Amino acid sequence: MPKTFDANNPPFDRLTPLQMDRLRADLDIGYFRPNEPIIGQGAAADHLFVVIKGQVEERDGGELIAMLGPKDSFDARAMMHGISAHAFVAREETLCYLLPKATTLALIKDNPRFASFFYLEMSRKLDAMSQEEDETRAGSFMRARVKDVFLHPAHFISADDTIESAGQRMQEINSNALFVRDGGKTGIITGMNLSKAVVLQRQPITAAVRAYTHFDVVALSPDDFVFTALLSMTKNNKRRVAVKDGDTFTGILEDIDLLSFLGGSAQLIAGRIERAANLSDLAGAAREIDGQVRVLRRQGLKIDVICEIVSDLNRRLLAKLFGMVAPDAISEKGCLIVMGSEGRGEQTLRTDQDNGLILSGPVDEDALAAFRRDFTAALESFGFPPCPGNVMVRNPLWSKTVDDYVAEFRRWVTLPDQDAPMNVAIFFDAEAVAGNAALLTRSKEALVDMIKGEQAYLAHFARAVEFFPTPIGLFNKLITAEGKGDALDLKKGGIFPIVHGVRSFSIERGIIETSTAKRIARLAEAGALSVEFARELTQALQFLMTLRLDRQLAATKGLSGSLVRPAELSSMERDLLRDAFQVVKQFREINRRHFNLGMF
Repeated sequence: MPKTFDANNPPFDRLTPLQMDRLRADLDIGYFRPNEPIIGQGAAADHLFVVIKGQVEERDGGELIAMLGPKDSFDARAMMHGISAHAFVAREETLCYLLPKATTLALIKDNPRFASFFYLEMSRKLDAMSQEEDETRAGSFMRARVKDVFLHPAHFISADDTIESAGQRMQEINSNALFVRDGGKTGIITGMNLSKAVVLQRQPITAAVRAYTHFDVVALSPDDFVFTALLSMTKNNKRRVAVKDGDTFTGILEDIDLLSFLGGSAQLIAGRIERAANLSDLAGAAREIDGQVRVLRRQGLKIDVICEIVSDLNRRLLAKLFGMVAPDAISEKGCLIVMGSEGRGEQTLRTDQDNGLILSGPVDEDALAAFRRDFTAALESFGFPPCPGNVMVRNPLWSKTVDDYVAEFRRWVTLPDQDAPMNVAIFFDAEAVAGNAALLTRSKEALVDMIKGEQAYLAHFARAVEFFPTPIGLFNKLITAEGKGDALDLKKGGIFPIVHGVRSFSIERGIIETSTAKRIARLAEAGALSVEFARELTQALQFLMTLRLDRQLAATKGLSGSLVRPAELSSMERDLLRDAFQVVKQFREINRRHFNLGMF
């Protein structure tokens, strides 16, 4: 009886412990030579096969339609239907687990979640996978460590310091608590302690803080579990606990931050942005946004919801910064815009700046130059890297009057250089963040009017979907790139072709929405895409974006967020990735025919 069978490999992770024991008891191992048939087309299947090592070709007559590798399973459908619709042949020396038909059918009958794996289409597979994640999420919360939660850095004062100096120190560091040293003792004093001393006890602000400090400090280690912190706060009636690494106090954990970690804190971050009185306050709020992405993903929110929340926070941040930095002449005459993935509302983790400014008319050049410099510098200090293509307010190409933009559009369309199509794409995705939004509407309508009916230009524009190959072969095998560590690029191979193809159709039809999902829905309403294919296209995009976000959050083994190793994915994830890339291939073909890209 094989003992090394991976019980975490979908769909076997749906089995109960007793069902898994039954599976292992009946399991056997089979060896197949290169080119040896495993199941013949039209033949009965006596086992469910799970590949251990090697590769298996799935064939329909003489056509190779899929390649199966380690952890992939086949052919449960043959057991249900009596015969196999396809042939399965060992491509090389192959080892497989063999689960008898009777056992497999009994497990399918007794466990609907196990059965559903073999019969779901892409959208339902995504829902099933999401359900599986939900069931394990509560456990992952409780396995989180104190160091995973936002901690207020440790700042110290002396017990002889005054109430006034303690209050000033709290204001300087934007914190509500300080550590207090009194000889060999360490305590904590809070803003509420200071307020009570002055207001209720009528103490002078020159009084020493010693008498108002709590020295019964509850301390935890950074490696303690989050649930330990929650229990400690409840048991000791504390709103905050100290975090201590060995003998060194390293921070303070507040109850509001712990609850935010467990329940999400987007509304708290939004409040901090609105209350920010200076750039330092705003920078503190900005630093929390990326952490919020991790919280939202850990909670299992779908990618479109995460994008919506993060986009809202980023736009609030930019609007607040615009109000702080822009002089009256610019704020009254200007419209601050975001572009690219930020404009489409599809950016999660911070990558780079994509912003611009539209002015209703000329302003003082010195004031404009100062705003360009200060706005971009502030964002860099908040952790927003400069855009490699310099699509930023500081670039005069992206911060000028509406009339200058329209004149630039005319050059992009009538005398395009190599950058013109991408510049059109960037601006078409723009969304107003602050100021006079009508300036963006006017600009975008002018751009669409210039392009409408220009089929030759639209073909050149749409041609970008052909720039990167879809990393899947004719027989449904995922193709990795040399020099990238057996990885494939989710953005180039899948996300970009969908986004740009949908953008091309939308420009042609004058659809102004910026979200790719909303554009797809509008295209379906207009009959440009079938309702069924529009749904599959949206699901494919959301799955690819989710997979990319998970890789960005993991950031392991030197891979960028867009690169993924198929070997590190679960069987269901690989199955969904193949489905998604097949949808991308189909959509590229739709673009190719519609815009007559074969003429290039």
